[in-house]
Amino acid sequence: MKLGIVSDLHRGDPRIAMMPATVARYVKCGVEIRVEKGFGRHLGIGDDVFVEAGAEIGEREDILAHSAAVARVRAPSAEDIELMGEGTVHISLLDPFREEETVELLRARGISAVSMEMIPRSTYAQKMDALSSQANLAGYAAVILGAGRIRRIMPMMTTPSGTIRPLDVFVIGAGVAGLQAIATARRLGARVSAYDIRPAAQEQITSLGAKSVSIDIGEMAEGKDGYAKQLSEEQLAKQRQGIATACSRSHMIITTAKVFGKEAPTIITAEMIAQMQPGTIVVDMAVETGGNVAGSCLNEAVELDGVTILGYANLEGRVPWDASDMYAINVFHMFSELWDSEAKALVLDRENEITAACLLTHGQEIVSTRLKTS
Repeated sequence: MKLGIVSDLHRGDPRIAMMPATVARYVKCGVEIRVEKGFGRHLGIGDDVFVEAGAEIGEREDILAHSAAVARVRAPSAEDIELMGEGTVHISLLDPFREEETVELLRARGISAVSMEMIPRSTYAQKMDALSSQANLAGYAAVILGAGRIRRIMPMMTTPSGTIRPLDVFVIGAGVAGLQAIATARRLGARVSAYDIRPAAQEQITSLGAKSVSIDIGEMAEGKDGYAKQLSEEQLAKQRQGIATACSRSHMIITTAKVFGKEAPTIITAEMIAQMQPGTIVVDMAVETGGNVAGSCLNEAVELDGVTILGYANLEGRVPWDASDMYAINVFHMFSELWDSEAKALVLDRENEITAACLLTHGQEIVSTRLKTS
């Protein structure tokens, strides 16, 4: 069976879905790997390295047209979908709740689309959980981005000229990205506080050496997928009152609050920004889904009342080597879940919990229950 791997660099994403070390895993399973020419060049990985690992090099159009399965990072373009044959299995981060037109094109073409975002949040599925692996790196990159823009140092320093106090960092949201942001800021010497609406997250915050900010917003829970449920307007108002105080005391603020499949809630308002210290840096990690910060703009740095709001998308793409390495492993484990070693083919068993959750389209139908009911 042929598995084709193509690049999304032309769409602004430097991550790749296959690394040389991962090629050998597929070859051992009896899978023929075909990689787009020049695929890893921007990461310093030449075609010869992929060939040495066991892959073949080909032209993009030929790979898309003649592969039984295709794996990549992003959703395919309409042109790419047109090149793929009916029955092709397509594996990538499809962003199905915002890429509705793409999902419809995949359905109409008869392509079996597997969405890496839809993997269930379970212990067994952790090895293929691309959202978590990429969010982890994004949390790290957010702190590094903020540290590079702020006009202060992170750690405390005692010098003959006096003592420099540590930077105060406030992280909103203690999911995978938020916890990594906390850990990274702590390692850089900052004094860190954090807030999360889920009671279960408080212990995780304190275990990393950060202060947990407590705000009473009434009963709150998380969904079956591990993400926080959307707040009511009344709860959001109470939350903002408590967050405003924490923000006014902080030099760097990182927001990570997302609701899977929905627009991100606005957590930081213009009024809060006006109360912040001049020179404060705010990193909005939810900017791609509407943003947590009033005034944040996609892929721009915005200044409001002396505060700089950084709204850059795909922060994990700022560390593309490690992001690619982790994503490639996630894809391999997803592929392995579908792989029938005796038939040497992918089997889309919809009785399998993971397959049922991730398979969006099959046989020219939308088969994802979650997508059909959204």
